[in-house]
Amino acid sequence: MILTVTPNPALDLTWRVDRLTVGETHRADAGAARAGGKGLNVARVAHAQGADVVAVTTVGGRAGADFADELVLSGVPHALVQVAGATRQSVAIVDEHLGDTTVVNERGVNPTDEEWGALLAEVVERLPAADVLVISGSLPPGAPRTLLPLLIGVGRDAGVPVIVDTSGPALLQAADAGASVLKPNAAELVDATGIADPVEGARSLIARGVELVLLSLGADGMLAVTASDVVHARLDAPLAGNPTGAGDAGVAACAVLYAEGERDPERILRRATSWSAAAVLMPLAGEVSDTWPDLDARLSVRPYEQKDRE
Repeated sequence: MILTVTPNPALDLTWRVDRLTVGETHRADAGAARAGGKGLNVARVAHAQGADVVAVTTVGGRAGADFADELVLSGVPHALVQVAGATRQSVAIVDEHLGDTTVVNERGVNPTDEEWGALLAEVVERLPAADVLVISGSLPPGAPRTLLPLLIGVGRDAGVPVIVDTSGPALLQAADAGASVLKPNAAELVDATGIADPVEGARSLIARGVELVLLSLGADGMLAVTASDVVHARLDAPLAGNPTGAGDAGVAACAVLYAEGERDPERILRRATSWSAAAVLMPLAGEVSDTWPDLDARLSVRPYEQKDRE
């Protein structure tokens, strides 16, 4: 079973406009609202692909009620911890003319220590049935610095590999706490490590004890970096669409394969890249196109060379 934790969930709102013009008034059809946050997106993708999942997160306020109702309708197995603070909202505006997406994310409200304790207890209770633990997304402002290491620690104590997708100082925290896999993008890696070269930045995380770094490079594909190998996967041509949730689909791919016992970085990279690309073709985060096997066949997968960095 894949157990996902979303520390900072959001009610995702998506509107589509003909063309987004700054400073102008726009009209749109009724938008889509769904329970979101990176860990929820991971759970949705894995569930849709037939994996056994449970998504754990917090919920509160009026937006939280809508969040919970939509999650029930989605059919994704979940456990919600009630909190006093309102669930944040995330707004995505899709420009139909350009194919670009503009996203505005509320920062979120930090739960109390008691509420965080309830979330941790929910995770601990479900870990004996888990094959992999995924901790994905940002932490709300003011969250305890001990929260992420505690979540990773309970996973490690249970003998469960831990995949983390986060950013900023939390990325280094996750590496030091014993995460098995980290999934930053290029900008997040530079921001966390201060190292411009993507391979050297990823290797600095490996040196802290991480087994595998999956590094998103946007239209240039993805890298899998281990202590001994650096592999690059990319499509033969960039895809137009909605990139929101593409990284989450890659995490879902990694989680599904890890839960099956797969550890080969090239196989994980290939699946993560094809699912990420397939997510770009879908209108909402948390989905991948059924054409992902065709995209997989279009991938170029080879060792990453010095000239690729220039």
